[in-house]
Amino acid sequence: MSKKLLILLLAITLLIPSAAFAESALPIDLYQREADLLFLIDAFQYIKGNYPFEVEDDQLIEGGLKGMLQTLDPYSDYYTPEESGLLYDDILGQFTGIGVYIEEKNSYINIVDTIKGAPSEEAGLKKDDLIVSVDGVDIKGMPADDVTSMIKGQEGTKVRLGILRNNKTKPIYIEVMRKEVEINPVEYEVIEKNIGYIKLSEFTQSSTKEMKSALKELDKVGINKIILDLRNNPGGLLDKAIEISRLFVPKGPVVHIKEKGKALTTYSSFNENPKYEIVLLVNRNSASASEIVAGAVRDTKSGILIGQKTFGKGIVQSMIPLSNGGILKMTTAEYLTPNKTSIHGIGIIPDIQVENTLEEDLQLKEAIKAFK
Repeated sequence: MSKKLLILLLAITLLIPSAAFAESALPIDLYQREADLLFLIDAFQYIKGNYPFEVEDDQLIEGGLKGMLQTLDPYSDYYTPEESGLLYDDILGQFTGIGVYIEEKNSYINIVDTIKGAPSEEAGLKKDDLIVSVDGVDIKGMPADDVTSMIKGQEGTKVRLGILRNNKTKPIYIEVMRKEVEINPVEYEVIEKNIGYIKLSEFTQSSTKEMKSALKELDKVGINKIILDLRNNPGGLLDKAIEISRLFVPKGPVVHIKEKGKALTTYSSFNENPKYEIVLLVNRNSASASEIVAGAVRDTKSGILIGQKTFGKGIVQSMIPLSNGGILKMTTAEYLTPNKTSIHGIGIIPDIQVENTLEEDLQLKEAIKAFK
């Protein structure tokens, strides 16, 4: 048997709860699992022995792992050692690339926003630009992660993007210099003299620190009315969503984590007397960790939600490092709002629903109005 195949089998056993192996009262289940593993070995050996072209063990093992994880849901996956670096970049909020937030749209990649001061902004890329090619390669139908890998690269090198803008059918081409991009996920300003506006773009490792820093600056000028903008925030780290929720919601549950075969785990706020009045802005791209904050604000009645129904991603992924440098990212839990409401596949409906137009940010206008 291939040594690399043994790594695959070890990875599979990580996905099978250890309690199953200790449960002597269920021998049939154990025999079935053993038969399943032998079936995989047989398939691996048959492919190696009969496929007419050269195929590396790595290809089959990586394909097997990706297939298993991707079968579960769109958020579970296997990351090769090379891909795992990109995953860690996202978590840390630091990488070498061009600095854009993207989503899959119409079989291509849409720019949701550019990062302030990043190469993308300097090169003239804009929100809602549709990326259709990267260095001359048509990316139609490619997953966003694959396109991200193509765009990122060595600092000081250039990437040439084919862009469709303003619904035009003929692309324009923009060259962007790759640089090290460090994301500060928090932007803030004072608007209408007595209202603080804070935009949180993602829940990265630095989010809580930067949020506290922004609030400290707003405290200095006596601001206690806060518009927290989570629009187009795709989520991120669970612990950062909990920490940021604790800054705004009163003492009590923030979120409940529901894992298979375990008692509900509750994370709470200890904020005896929240000092901020909150209006929370959300839209269809507010997902995951953003929805944890939105659910906490809604259920505790500590603020007003304005905008559009949120994305509806109410599940949690865990990352399991493997000995080969790869990572298994797998859904391991569902989260519930403080009132123990499941929002997965449903989303959160704002207290005040407002659709924006291309000309005006009507949602922000409504948020300002809510304080008057």
